[in-house]
Amino acid sequence: MNQDYDLIVIGGGSGGIATANRAASYGAKTALIAAGPLGGTCVNVGCVPKKIFWNAAHLAEQMRMAEDYGFDAVASRFHWERLKAKRDAYIHRLNGRYAQGLDGNGVTLIRGHACFHGENQVEVDGKILHAPHILIATGGQPTWPDIPGAEMGISSDGFFELEHAPRCVAIVGAGYIAVELAGVLHALGSDVSLLMRRKHFLNDFEPMLREHLMDAMLHQGINLLAQRQVRELEKRPDGLCLHFQDGDCLGGLDAVIWAIGRRPNSAELGLENAGITKDAQGFIPVDAFQNTAVPGIYALGDVTSAPALTPVAIAAGRRLADRLFNQQSERHLDATLVPTVVFSHPPIATVGLSETAARETYGDEAVKVYQTRFTPMLRAFSEDPEKTAMKLVTVGREEKIVGLHAIGDGVDEMLQGFAVALRMGASKKDFDDTIAIHPTSSEELVTLR
Repeated sequence: MNQDYDLIVIGGGSGGIATANRAASYGAKTALIAAGPLGGTCVNVGCVPKKIFWNAAHLAEQMRMAEDYGFDAVASRFHWERLKAKRDAYIHRLNGRYAQGLDGNGVTLIRGHACFHGENQVEVDGKILHAPHILIATGGQPTWPDIPGAEMGISSDGFFELEHAPRCVAIVGAGYIAVELAGVLHALGSDVSLLMRRKHFLNDFEPMLREHLMDAMLHQGINLLAQRQVRELEKRPDGLCLHFQDGDCLGGLDAVIWAIGRRPNSAELGLENAGITKDAQGFIPVDAFQNTAVPGIYALGDVTSAPALTPVAIAAGRRLADRLFNQQSERHLDATLVPTVVFSHPPIATVGLSETAARETYGDEAVKVYQTRFTPMLRAFSEDPEKTAMKLVTVGREEKIVGLHAIGDGVDEMLQGFAVALRMGASKKDFDDTIAIHPTSSEELVTLR
């Protein structure tokens, strides 16, 4: 049985759904093929459930801080299983809303695994679908270490399947997922160790941010173990034990979480049947317009080497649909200024170039940096307050702002507006001429000297 469409989308994540809905709104006959739960990584094992647990951890911190403001100490008990049940129900509702949205826009939802049958053909459970335009938006999945006993640990996806809070947990990894999980678990009462191959985590971030966060996590009591290469995971009577290449070990663990990176879901798609090649890491190469090397076949999101962020995939998909079905021939995503938040404890907000990258791009003479470190008013009554730090990176005589970096209470909610300003080309003078909102932490960014 053959079926013809204007657009076939392979993948039911945020990027694929956004593309399908936008294309259908322009009248394109669209099919979306989903092998897993709708919403993909973000909704099911990523942004959404992570933020729910981050909110719980943040509330736990706020309750501890309340005593500084005159409240009686509260011996609160956190019920992991109760929050997990509510979280799962919430995500299930979101899955249903995505299905309703696709149906309301006239998108045909096909459940199953897709495989290319040719350049313009996709096979799903024996059915051959045809379309002049096919989008690959299959996302990614966690990477597992190739060591003995790795299967006794869980991936970062598996974190969301935990039925109870682990008493003692080790997280292996140095990216944003690793530091986010470490912060959440510690705030909710677990004894947490974070293991890194290098001397520090968040290697690609502005150094000020990672250094500030490392200090904060150490002060909170998280065990940071740098330059550790895991050799083996062993099960012992007292729990799991991580063995390192240097002969040392870390035992008595209830859980080990692998957060060592993610890889694209590009296998088992039959890409060779359509003439599509992958790079050495399995990513599908695309140009700025999401075109693969094969005309009429596109890719976006985590299956490509684009920033692995849900809003990036959504924006790329909507622009692709605009170009293909709404006569906007030059419409594409400009990903040069992507605002990013790490939901660590404290959170990180960053957009643009780090100071190091700016100096490499523009030269030392052209770069001027403004920065501050202060106690936010929220923590004014704390005996040992957690600081907030901010940095502006500017270039040229006009001091155009090319980087904005912050870590501390509330910076996650500050960044969106400042990202708009940077995209519009704001200078330090523009910030200086903006009236500050007092008393807030955000005012520091427009009063830096």
